[in-house]
Amino acid sequence: MTVMQWVLALIATLGNLLAFWIYLDTGQWVWLVMTLLYSAFGIRDVLNRKHPVKQLYPIVGHIRYFLESFHDEIHQYFIASNTEELPFNREQRNIVYRRAKKINDAKPFGTERDLLQPNYITLAHSLSPVHVDAAGHRVKIGGEECTQAYEASRLNISAMSFGSLSAPAITALNKGARLAGCYHNTGEGSISPYHQQGGDLVWQIGSGLFGCRTHEGDFDEEAFSNNSKLDVVKMIEIKLSQGAKPSHGGVLPQAKITSEIAKVRMIASDRDCVSPAVHPLAKSTEQLLQTIKRLRTLSGGKPVGFKLCIGSKREFVKLVKQMLASNIYPDFITVDGAEGGTGAAPVEFSNRLGLFSRDAILFVSQVLIGAGIRDRITVIASGKTATGFDLLEKLALGADVVNAARTMLFALGCIQSQSCHTNACPTGIATQDSRRARALDVDLKHRRVANFHAATVEHACELLGAMGLDRFEDLKPWMLDCRGHDGQVRPLLAEELSLTNAQLLNATSLPGEWERLWRDEA
Repeated sequence: MTVMQWVLALIATLGNLLAFWIYLDTGQWVWLVMTLLYSAFGIRDVLNRKHPVKQLYPIVGHIRYFLESFHDEIHQYFIASNTEELPFNREQRNIVYRRAKKINDAKPFGTERDLLQPNYITLAHSLSPVHVDAAGHRVKIGGEECTQAYEASRLNISAMSFGSLSAPAITALNKGARLAGCYHNTGEGSISPYHQQGGDLVWQIGSGLFGCRTHEGDFDEEAFSNNSKLDVVKMIEIKLSQGAKPSHGGVLPQAKITSEIAKVRMIASDRDCVSPAVHPLAKSTEQLLQTIKRLRTLSGGKPVGFKLCIGSKREFVKLVKQMLASNIYPDFITVDGAEGGTGAAPVEFSNRLGLFSRDAILFVSQVLIGAGIRDRITVIASGKTATGFDLLEKLALGADVVNAARTMLFALGCIQSQSCHTNACPTGIATQDSRRARALDVDLKHRRVANFHAATVEHACELLGAMGLDRFEDLKPWMLDCRGHDGQVRPLLAEELSLTNAQLLNATSLPGEWERLWRDEA
């Protein structure tokens, strides 16, 4: 449109307005205003240089952006099948919801899974199943240097910080842990009053040293000693990395930092809270092990371990060799899977870095067995655990204990809106907006956490009994059958390829990749 055409259009519009002013009644004025608004939006779209769709399709182009704004919800509720959605499909979410509410979770008319797809894992049941009581399946955590060993449930609440989660959410999780008889990992955000509702705690110390730092950000021995000696604190976990964003660190936006969070974390409230990628107390394998020894002493002999997502296998082998050389061992190792967790992360990190939990658990357990130190160290698996099979699978791969995070949030009422990092969580869980947080009913939700815990452990015990076993300790990796791309079903790890106790130290030749990993010092 030329300048002259614009001028003529403007003159015509002003003339029409004058005519309408003289002759129109009230009802017609309403239509006039609506028409003018429509025209104004259209003119603005035509002049828009940022969005070609709006410029080429004035007014109508807005429909595209409007529909896109709730694409995820439409896909989740109306399009995706029960088994195709990620990170948790509808089948998994419904299992958690129903078990948390203690309502019928049986599935009629057969499975919806493709049992012939590659990498599908199954179990071999026995003709002589046994009854396995869900009560009493606990694991002692604490090595020879530990004077306050802890007996943990097979299933526990994984690391989620106050700050990332709301106060009611943390309160409900901790009360749920107390009712379920499991522990509650604090996450790296330190110990808040909401963590102290009677549930056992694992105090996680991340690279920001929250809860045990000076104003300058250095490690504060006195603050650590005071917090670690709280009766509710049963173990201390040094967080080296997490599956969602290994080697990345983390950020709590300033918008989510209240004065209370700043006090708990011992940080400033006028800027973003940044956790560095490298832990200041574990810059080398030697320093990590010395830190474990130091924290064990400062805590009065409580179990101390570390959490990591396995990346370079060679680096973990080096760490194990350092344990043997120094005779310093962690009481536990928490193995996080690269499939991620509750933390928001750059898509490149969550999609492309780290080992999947199944591979990582198996690798860590095999290294410890081969090095002859498996009985000294408890392996804790952290990864997607929605069902009794998920729990049993991780135990069969080599874990002693399992942590779950996102499914515990489902038990609280999470709907997988994936808005955890926006402070606008629609269920009041992952937010510091007090109005949203108040929507979470602690009295109701903490019972649902305990219900989900109990049902998951119970179903794992039923599966164990169906295999003809009565102890989780009897599970082995080769009891998991996996379908290959050729259609044949084989053990996930052949028994003859698994390492035996101290084999890495004593054998003249090693199977598979172990020769390269263990002997190659490059």
